[in-house]
Formats: sequence, structure tokens, C-alpha cells
Amino acid sequence: MDMQPQFETIVTQIGRVVLGKEAQIKMALTCLFAGGHLLIEDIPGIGKTTLAKVLSRSMGLKFRRVQFTSDMLPGDILGSSVFDRNTAAFVFHPGPVFTQVLLADEINRATPKTQSALLEAMEEGQVTSDGKTRRLSTPFFVIATQNPLELSGTFPLPESQMDRFLMRIELGYPDREAERRLLGGDRAQRRALSETQQCLAPDDVLALQKQVDGVHVAEAFLNYLQDLIDYTRTAKHFHMGLSPRAGLALMHAARSWAFISGRDYALPEDLQAVLISVVGHRLRSREDLAGIPARRLRTLFQEVPIP
Repeated sequence: MDMQPQFETIVTQIGRVVLGKEAQIKMALTCLFAGGHLLIEDIPGIGKTTLAKVLSRSMGLKFRRVQFTSDMLPGDILGSSVFDRNTAAFVFHPGPVFTQVLLADEINRATPKTQSALLEAMEEGQVTSDGKTRRLSTPFFVIATQNPLELSGTFPLPESQMDRFLMRIELGYPDREAERRLLGGDRAQRRALSETQQCLAPDDVLALQKQVDGVHVAEAFLNYLQDLIDYTRTAKHFHMGLSPRAGLALMHAARSWAFISGRDYALPEDLQAVLISVVGHRLRSREDLAGIPARRLRTLFQEVPIP
């Protein structure tokens, strides 16, 4: 079944609220249908929270937002057990992680101990507290934000945590036309958010994620994927190459992009479309371990030929 018209409807609806960011909206949907989690790295006031809200409403998903702070404890996210005098037993009170779309706002302001509380939830879809494991709702989609410019009072995410995010994107400033519409119609934007229509149900999202897993990948696609991975491991300007998990992330994201584009098979061009968002936070330059510019990643397209 061709879902592309429905996806275009969703992108258009979200685009009425998050102006001028069609490419980023499509990447967020790609990440969701690939079953991954999304990291948005940008300055405050760009529309990160709005994107998370309108996306969850369009999908009919339960939404919770957590503002991360340095004094936050793991129990503030996962939940905790409280003694009930009436039953003379401890009763577990679920934390905000028990939702379907969790916005972890300014995740790098929390301590590493609190950041790591999300690791099991993001990787296994479950939470272990007081020796008991509890399953999370499905689908479960984490959208985390962090400010790349603000270093004071922050705790940079370790590589193990960064690797849990399938994609990292930046929203960036709106173009002049979009910002003019925003400045001239603030109330209209709020009304558009409140009037967002539900286009899919949670069960539909799960079904679509299964269809994405069934997108066909040919030998030529896998050869190109492995060539890209091998290049990052041997090229002198990368500190370390991509891991096998990163390779799987690339394949899942490319399958999802192909599916959203209306195909049941993936092409090498799909890898190129998602590569920067998938590997940009996984690779480090030898010259600057803090990150690697997008222009360096684009050289992969020239250096690694399509089979």
C-alpha cells in the first residue's frame, strides 16, 4: 500500500505549525518509523518542543515533557516506590518515561547518572526499578534536545548515550519568509497547534514500523553500505570508524526513508539522504574530537562510489 500521500498530509500538517522545516520534519518521521530515537541539537526558541508536540498529536501518541536539571534524580524520570499505609506495601508510581513520546528537554543539563537512567528505556523498551522490570508503552519515541553552544552547567552526553539516538538533526533559524509568517501570526500558530488533527493511531505507527523492517535491500545496497562503513574505518581524518551498530542504524534509517518516499525497496540514494543525520554524532575528526563538520561527511559521497 502506498502510504506516501498520507505521509505528505502529515508533513503538511506539522509544517503549518513548524514553519519552513519540511526536511527536518521528514527526518523526524523517518526516525520514528525506523523505531529509533531523535536528538535535536540547537539553540533555545527554535521550535524543538513544538515539533515534538505536534508530531505526537498527529500520531495520536501520549506525550510527556521533562525539563532536565542538574539536581534531577533517576527516580524523577523512571518513577519510584512509595509506602502505602493502607495496604502496608510499597506501591510503584510510574515516572514520565511511561509514555509514548518523551521530550527530554536539555538532556545534557542532567548528571551522567540521571542521563544513564534512560539507557535501558531507550535500548530495551523497559524500566527496572526495585528489582522489577516493567515494560514501556509502544511505540516509545524519545526526542531529546541539547544546546550545543551552552557549556556552563552541562554534562556532555557520553558516546554510549549518543549511540542510542538513531538520528541527530538541527532545526536552525527559519528562513525570512517563514519567520515573517511567524512574526505576523503568533496566534495563528498556536491555533494551528491546538487544531492539529490525528492522522494515525498508535497501532498504525507500530504496523508501519513493521512494514519498514520489511523494506527490501539488495546486494548492491549492502555493498555500498559496507563500503561507506569501511571508508570511515580507514580514512585518516576520522578518529574512529563506524561500529556495526552504526551500520545497522544506517540501514534502518535508509529503509524508513525509502518507505516514506513510497518504495518497498531501498536504494543507495536513501543512504545518502540519511547519512549525515545518522552518523554525524557518531564520528569524530582527528583534528577536533568534539565533532565533525557536515561538509567532511559529504566527502564520503565523492570518495565512495555507488556500486
